[in-house]
Amino acid sequence: MPKLFGRELTKEELMRRVGDVRQVGGIREVMLWGGREGWVRAAEFRTGTGLEFTVLLDRGMDIGEARYKGYPLAWVSPTGFAGPWFYEPEGLGWLRTFGGGLLTTCGLTYLGEPCEDEGESLGLHGRISHIPASNTWTDCEWEGRVCRMWAQGKVRQAMVFGENLELSRRVWARLGESRFFVEDEVTNLGHEPSPFMILYHINLGYPVVDEGSVLLAPSRSVRPRDEEARKGLSEWDKFQPPTSGFAEQVFYHDMAEDEDGYVSLALVNPDVEGRPLGVYIRYHREQLNKFVEWKMMGEGTYVVGLEPSNSWVEGRAEARKRGELEFIGPGERRRFHLEIGIVDSEERLSEVRSRVKEALR
Repeated sequence: MPKLFGRELTKEELMRRVGDVRQVGGIREVMLWGGREGWVRAAEFRTGTGLEFTVLLDRGMDIGEARYKGYPLAWVSPTGFAGPWFYEPEGLGWLRTFGGGLLTTCGLTYLGEPCEDEGESLGLHGRISHIPASNTWTDCEWEGRVCRMWAQGKVRQAMVFGENLELSRRVWARLGESRFFVEDEVTNLGHEPSPFMILYHINLGYPVVDEGSVLLAPSRSVRPRDEEARKGLSEWDKFQPPTSGFAEQVFYHDMAEDEDGYVSLALVNPDVEGRPLGVYIRYHREQLNKFVEWKMMGEGTYVVGLEPSNSWVEGRAEARKRGELEFIGPGERRRFHLEIGIVDSEERLSEVRSRVKEALR
C-alpha cells in the first residue's frame, strides 16, 4: 500500500480522504506551449512523495524536467525541449535540440561522434530522441493494494531501403514511492540485420551536482576517452564548482554487477540544506555492458551524464573497426530495464554504499 505523508494507507483509507487520487499523485497528459517547445505532447508524473517528472511523448518518450520536493534533479539546456521538427541530423546539429532532461535516449542505429560509416554520413547520437511516439497510452489505476501510473508508446525509426526498428517504451511508477522504471523493447521489424546502438543519457544537474558531490559506482576500472579526460582521471568521482573554459571529460567504466546481474550506482550531494540529495540508477549489466560518464563542469553547461550503453561513444565507424558493433537480426527483440530513484537520507546513502561495496567483492 502507498505510504503518503508519513503513514501507510489502503486504497479505501486514501479514497475516503480525497475526491480523486490526483489530489495526491498520478499522471496527466499535457501539451507544451510557446516557442520551440510548442505543441510537444507530454505526460506529467507525480508519485505523491515529492517526485515529479515529465515524459516527452513527442521526443522519443524521453524524460525532461524532474524534481524531488521542489529540488531540480536534471540539467536543462538553453535549447529547451524543442519539437522534433527542429531536429538537425547533420554533424553536431543534434546539440541544437538537446534539452538535457533526466533521460535522453541515443541510437538506435548509431550514436557517439559524427562519422562516415560505409559511405553513410552519421551525425551525433542518433535519431531516436527526435521521433514522436505513436499508440501512446497513459493511465493510473489500482492493482490490488498498489496504485500504479504509466505512460507507454511506440517509437519507430524506419527508412525505405534502410532500417525498420521499433522501440516500445513503458515508463511507470507507484504511488508513494520515490522511484520509477523504464522498460524498453527494441524490435527489428525489417528483413535484414541492422546495426544496433543504444545509450541512456541520464543528465544530472544542480543541486545534485555541486562542489562536494560524489559518484558512488562499482567500477572495476576507469579509463579516459582521450587526453583531456586523462587530465582528470584521478577525480572521475569528484566534482568541482562551475569552471570557465572547462573542456568535457569522458570516462569509460567497467562496472561490477551484484549476484542478480544488476549494476547500482548513485550521484549524491551529501549536503543540501543539511541532508543528502542524489539520484541512483539500477540496470542489468547483461543488457547494457558498457558505461560512459560525461563530466562537464562548465559555466551553464554544468552537468554529469551517467550513461549505461551497449557501445562506447567514438561513433559507429570506430565501433565497426574494433569489431564491437552490435547487430539486431530480423524479428529479433532486445529488452532493457532501468530503475531510477532518489537518495534523500543517510540511511539511503548507506544502502547505496553497501551495494557498491558488495558488488566489488
